[in-house]
Amino acid sequence: MYHLGRVIDHIHLRVSDLQASRRFYRAICDALHLEGVFGEGADHFVIDEIYVDAADDYVSRIHLAFQARSREDVEAFHRLALEAGGRSNGGPGLRPYHDRYYAAFVLDPDGNNIEAVCDAPSLRSADSVVVERI
Repeated sequence: MYHLGRVIDHIHLRVSDLQASRRFYRAICDALHLEGVFGEGADHFVIDEIYVDAADDYVSRIHLAFQARSREDVEAFHRLALEAGGRSNGGPGLRPYHDRYYAAFVLDPDGNNIEAVCDAPSLRSADSVVVERI
């Protein structure tokens, strides 16, 4: 058994050709029987926790956002990541994405954009989804 839904908030991919990526990821969803998880707008598409849009200037390696339970945890994430060799890519604070989006960003040693985000207060129906392989 293993858990899902406790670590990842979202993954943001910036791609060079949105239409080609849209076709590719839709095909993957179809192949994996992931009905209902693919959503799209004119300038992006989503697959549950994965958000994909066209790169303005560069194709990113990855933007990985971890869930944080509190603003204090976001602050600790930023501080400890810097102490461990990361480079700040945006200190802790509210972001304009929505009214409670409190986040911090660091670049890992390879330049990937890693984020911690807290949307508290919020209520979850469960801490995680327990998956049992049968």
